[in-house]
Amino acid sequence: MLAWLIGLPLVVGTAVLAPLAARRWRRGVAVLAVTGGLLLVGAVALLLVAAAAGPASAAATAAAAGAGGSTGALIGAGIAVAGSSIGAGIAVAYTGAAALAIMSERPELFGRSMVIVGLAEGIAIYGLVIGIILIGKA
Repeated sequence: MLAWLIGLPLVVGTAVLAPLAARRWRRGVAVLAVTGGLLLVGAVALLLVAAAAGPASAAATAAAAGAGGSTGALIGAGIAVAGSSIGAGIAVAYTGAAALAIMSERPELFGRSMVIVGLAEGIAIYGLVIGIILIGKA
């Protein structure tokens, strides 16, 4: 727990300050690449520290929190929601750009193009439903 309390502000601060630094300096891409590498190294270090803590501390944390289920289901729910949200974001980006392009040429196709964008957004809703089901089983 101590590793997360120390590392989380560093990770968040780096993630917030990296784009600001990229706008300010000429070599923004290099700054972002170095910052991304440092962020990756820091995340791996936090993962190793958390893994070295052992399962006993995880069991004590779960008992203290009063969690009756397994943390694996909660991690699975988080992965399902995160993965579906990222996938929906990518899908909406492509379909939204295509919908805007087609509406600029033929405005009468607004309804059809919004249906396609809505179907892409449905991916995130399905992931959220799976996450809720997994949390209910935990």
